[in-house]
Amino acid sequence: MGLDEHGQICTGKRRFEVDGGRRVGVTTDERQLFRILELENRELRRANEVLKTASAFFAVELDGPRR
Repeated sequence: MGLDEHGQICTGKRRFEVDGGRRVGVTTDERQLFRILELENRELRRANEVLKTASAFFAVELDGPRR
Protein backbone atom coordinates (compact mmCIF):
# COMPACT_ATOMS: atom_id res chain seq x y z
CA MET A 1 0.00 0.00 0.00
CA GLY A 2 1.34 3.45 -0.86
CA LEU A 3 1.97 5.26 2.42
CA ASP A 4 4.05 8.39 2.92
CA GLU A 5 6.26 9.10 5.92
CA HIS A 6 3.21 10.09 8.01
CA GLY A 7 1.26 6.90 7.26
CA GLN A 8 -1.09 8.74 4.88
CA ILE A 9 -2.23 7.35 1.54
CA CYS A 10 -0.09 8.81 -1.21
CA THR A 11 -1.50 11.74 -3.16
CA GLY A 12 -1.38 9.82 -6.43
CA LYS A 13 -3.47 6.97 -5.06
CA ARG A 14 -5.99 9.43 -3.57
CA ARG A 15 -6.21 11.29 -6.89
CA PHE A 16 -6.73 7.98 -8.73
CA GLU A 17 -9.55 7.04 -6.35
CA VAL A 18 -11.26 10.44 -6.70
CA ASP A 19 -10.95 10.40 -10.48
CA GLY A 20 -12.40 6.88 -10.51
CA GLY A 21 -15.36 7.88 -8.35
CA ARG A 22 -14.33 5.65 -5.45
CA ARG A 23 -13.50 8.57 -3.18
CA VAL A 24 -15.17 11.94 -2.58
CA GLY A 25 -13.22 14.96 -3.79
CA VAL A 26 -12.41 17.26 -6.68
CA THR A 27 -11.39 15.31 -9.77
CA THR A 28 -8.39 16.17 -11.93
CA ASP A 29 -10.71 17.37 -14.71
CA GLU A 30 -12.63 19.61 -12.30
CA ARG A 31 -9.39 21.02 -10.90
CA GLN A 32 -8.18 21.78 -14.43
CA LEU A 33 -11.50 23.45 -15.29
CA PHE A 34 -11.28 25.58 -12.12
CA ARG A 35 -7.79 26.69 -13.15
CA ILE A 36 -8.97 27.66 -16.64
CA LEU A 37 -12.00 29.52 -15.26
CA GLU A 38 -9.85 31.38 -12.70
CA LEU A 39 -7.50 32.53 -15.47
CA GLU A 40 -10.41 33.59 -17.67
CA ASN A 41 -12.02 35.42 -14.75
CA ARG A 42 -8.77 37.27 -14.01
CA GLU A 43 -8.44 38.28 -17.66
CA LEU A 44 -12.05 39.49 -17.82
CA ARG A 45 -11.65 41.53 -14.63
CA ARG A 46 -8.53 43.16 -16.07
CA ALA A 47 -10.32 43.93 -19.35
CA ASN A 48 -13.25 45.36 -17.40
CA GLU A 49 -10.92 47.73 -15.53
CA VAL A 50 -9.41 48.90 -18.83
CA LEU A 51 -12.89 49.54 -20.23
CA LYS A 52 -13.94 51.45 -17.10
CA THR A 53 -10.86 53.66 -17.34
CA ALA A 54 -11.38 54.24 -21.06
CA SER A 55 -15.06 55.10 -20.62
CA ALA A 56 -14.22 57.59 -17.87
CA PHE A 57 -11.58 59.18 -20.10
CA PHE A 58 -13.92 59.47 -23.09
CA ALA A 59 -16.77 60.77 -20.93
CA VAL A 60 -14.55 63.71 -19.92
CA GLU A 61 -13.42 64.23 -23.51
CA LEU A 62 -16.98 64.25 -24.88
CA ASP A 63 -18.21 66.58 -22.16
CA GLY A 64 -16.11 69.38 -23.63
CA PRO A 65 -14.79 72.44 -21.85
CA ARG A 66 -16.83 73.75 -18.95
CA ARG A 67 -17.72 77.43 -18.72
